Amino acid sequence: MTDMASRPSTQAAGDDREDGVGTGRSAATLPPLVNPAPSAGLLEVFRRRYLLKLLVRREISARYSGSFLGLLWSYLNPLSQFFIYFAIIGKIFALHRSVPNFAIHIFAALVVVHFFTETFNAGTRSIVRNKAVVRKMAVPLEMFPVASMAVSLYHVGPQLVILTIASLAYGWTPDPVGILAMVLALMISMLLGTALALVFSAFNVFFRDFSSMVNILTNFVRFGVPMIYSYTMVGERFGSFAPYYLLNPIADAVLLMQRAFWTGTVEGDPGQPADFAAQNLPDHLILRGFVMVGVCVVLLGLAQLAFRAFERKIPERI
Repeated sequence: MTDMASRPSTQAAGDDREDGVGTGRSAATLPPLVNPAPSAGLLEVFRRRYLLKLLVRREISARYSGSFLGLLWSYLNPLSQFFIYFAIIGKIFALHRSVPNFAIHIFAALVVVHFFTETFNAGTRSIVRNKAVVRKMAVPLEMFPVASMAVSLYHVGPQLVILTIASLAYGWTPDPVGILAMVLALMISMLLGTALALVFSAFNVFFRDFSSMVNILTNFVRFGVPMIYSYTMVGERFGSFAPYYLLNPIADAVLLMQRAFWTGTVEGDPGQPADFAAQNLPDHLILRGFVMVGVCVVLLGLAQLAFRAFERKIPERI
């Protein structure tokens, strides 16, 4: 009887030892919890496309929650920006004298720049913003920067609609090379923005200063690309250093988008030469676009490796 009575306490002690309680270790000294999601990286994100869609839909719904106009704002915002560039900057400041059809020139660039900066900014904050999900669900952490990129890409659609309608009003006609240039421009912005968002989203978990740092960095993007000035001014001002300007992938993406829309509106003007694109854009622009897409793919792969170095520590620090 004595032996049987002692068994429950012995079993309980054994249970305690399995939990680490009966071994003299406190809960504070237990190994930190880690996100048990598979570490297949970006491949795992696309295997769980259903979860990615849910995150994107949640982000879009949250952005327009309680709004009377809802998704209509995604059209009104780019339309108001186009009006500002057309009426204020183009007409009042008369920048159209040096850059024909200035509103199309700057708005085509803005589509690319806004896509990149929004992906970079939102992606950097994405893991911290979704810390409740990170703690409760076994999801690949790359899911959050990728979802931020997808939301930014969703809002590119209304901007392209406004840009297409405005370009048609200026006499633009779509052409296969221009469509290819647009696809390359968006791919460069998407790949580079996602790569940087992956790295900085991990850094931002450990030091929140990185989100503020990214805000400052993206302020310089608009002046580092031919958006408010033409590419011809780069050669005039920088001379032999102008080729180094094109080492910036976003500058190439902007020029590709301008090739897709802006040059087509100018070549139809009687006062402009038929080979306007050749005179105002760098040589072999499409080839440069393919090269930059390849470079951005490599950068995305390196960003994935860097992200994995911090991935296991993120759940305990968030």
